[in-house]
Amino acid sequence: MADFIVAVTGGVASGKSAATRAFEALGITVADADVAARAVVEPGQPALAEVAALFGPAFIQPDGRLDRAAMRERVFTDPAAKTTLEGVLHPRIRAWLRSTCDQAAGPYVVAAIPLLAEGGAKATYPWLGRVLVVDVPTEVQIARLQQRDGSTPEFAGRMVAAQASRAQRLAIADDVIVNDGSLAQLEAAVTRLHARYLGLATRA
Repeated sequence: MADFIVAVTGGVASGKSAATRAFEALGITVADADVAARAVVEPGQPALAEVAALFGPAFIQPDGRLDRAAMRERVFTDPAAKTTLEGVLHPRIRAWLRSTCDQAAGPYVVAAIPLLAEGGAKATYPWLGRVLVVDVPTEVQIARLQQRDGSTPEFAGRMVAAQASRAQRLAIADDVIVNDGSLAQLEAAVTRLHARYLGLATRA
């Protein structure tokens, strides 16, 4: 089991997923909060029943699964609903991540947690050994969202503004990759950090 856990976080369209894929290519297990968020609301899971009770059957699809699009729209426009949903899901997501990390083989493990700054960072995740922030300028995030999703500049700006600021994310960082270049540059930066983490893991 890996005793050293590195969190990877960053804003929307920062390149977090590309960074975690680079760690996986180096043989490192990645426990992904997005995967956890889907797993904890699978049919038959207690969280799904709790969500249905709190928000109503309109958010459950005919196949018994959570209607993610409807829920995203609801919480994006209703801060109270967002807080309620997070109260149901976040403790379960944290437990899933911790369990997956505990079971991972290898010298260290990566926990991909997009909303780490919003979720309390190491105060909420005391088992994290290190935090890596994938950072990009806000204008790059907005441009990537427009290219990736076809978003308008206004909507892309709202998505960025709905998350923690760059300053808030950088304040929790032990390591930073500025991902405003090529994929090859990002992968090279991950490889350099991998060597550092291997050394830290042997001393953990």
